[in-house]
Amino acid sequence: MTNAALYAERLKRADEAAALIRSGAKVAMGLGVSQPPAVLKAIADRAERGEVEDVNLHYLLSCRIAADTVLRYELMDRIRPWSLFHSAIERKLEQRAFEEGRPNPVRFIPTGFQQSPRLLCNEVGMDALVCTVSPMDEDGFFSFGTNTDYAKPVSQTARTVIVEVNPNMPRVFGDCTIHVSKVAAVVEHAAPLVEVPKAEPHPNDLIIGGIIAGLIEDGATLQMGIGALPNAVCDALRGHKHLGVHTEMLTPGLVELMQAGVADHSRKTLHPGVGVFTFAMGDRNTYDFLDGNRGMEAHPVSYVNDPSVIARNAKMVSVNATLQVDLTGACCSEFLNGRQFTAAGGQLDFVRGAHASDGGKSIIACHSTAAKGAASRIVARLDGPVTTPRNDTHIIATEHGWVNLKGLSSDERARALIGLAAPQFRDELTRSAVEQGLI
Repeated sequence: MTNAALYAERLKRADEAAALIRSGAKVAMGLGVSQPPAVLKAIADRAERGEVEDVNLHYLLSCRIAADTVLRYELMDRIRPWSLFHSAIERKLEQRAFEEGRPNPVRFIPTGFQQSPRLLCNEVGMDALVCTVSPMDEDGFFSFGTNTDYAKPVSQTARTVIVEVNPNMPRVFGDCTIHVSKVAAVVEHAAPLVEVPKAEPHPNDLIIGGIIAGLIEDGATLQMGIGALPNAVCDALRGHKHLGVHTEMLTPGLVELMQAGVADHSRKTLHPGVGVFTFAMGDRNTYDFLDGNRGMEAHPVSYVNDPSVIARNAKMVSVNATLQVDLTGACCSEFLNGRQFTAAGGQLDFVRGAHASDGGKSIIACHSTAAKGAASRIVARLDGPVTTPRNDTHIIATEHGWVNLKGLSSDERARALIGLAAPQFRDELTRSAVEQGLI
């Protein structure tokens, strides 16, 4: 049978595809941009009519597509969210349940991003995958486009794969395709992709961006996290040369560096001449840049975020943000106000991989204060779980400077970190350090 015939055989309406999801199924939903609006609406409609129940939805980083369909509060007794990385959507669901005195409807699974394919494929085991893909090519392959991450590995083990073909999804190269013969249903639906434009930088972002840019050499390979601060670092790197990209998330800031010729991947020691990522989230320019671009490759997160793979990039530099740093150097980057805020993501993967690289640097940055200056982000003790252990932390930066913690004793670390805190909190932190026996 030809690829065109296979495609025609599997082509279904969204409601027909959704009917393949049975009660009790474990379903992996694409991350972020790849969440398929037509299919998810059809699943939500079935749940609302009482045609399906106990659907266990596993995913990272939901967006408004999911919020408007399968993650509606009134469906939580029929569709069960299993979040591996919270967004504002899960936080809102949890808050509403708390206010109503009801059990938390969201089940959170702690895991590192690199481990998510193994968790979904082996430890939990997915019955189905639903995601958005680019149109089929002449050889019968769909590209996972913006989201190879765990979608590619799960597509190889799930019994039912439902793809929503969107002509706006970029065709991306790398280890990021699925053949039409491997899918159970194809749903055609044209819709704008979710866009996340660059956040406006705070003045302190610009200061920290300049500090970090000064630590990055020409020819370095970059990983940047999400948010205004990593984008400010990218803006501060415009005068650099021959940078490379090996990142879990491809952001507008990194794309702009490539478009400006600052990042040309020419000195990469792994995948030379090619930028590597596992998922993308940005503006239309980001997606247009990816479409048909042979200079970019997407690979599963189990590869991109493997510390031993990351370390093969000479002069690897990872830049990530955190919420709190304690006086020993441990970081909490996922917990806020007593609740799960996001998740560990790939921070520790890149902290370890970058530091193991020849000439590499792992940089964790934050503003020195939060709550409009009322709280210090440099703290005596963390308020939540440890995302990056003190043994792994390399360089910490705030608007007050930076410090390399490697090789420092406990008292040297405490003193150095107090020096990165806002001046109004330093005396209190010093007292806490004395009470803990750190200094």
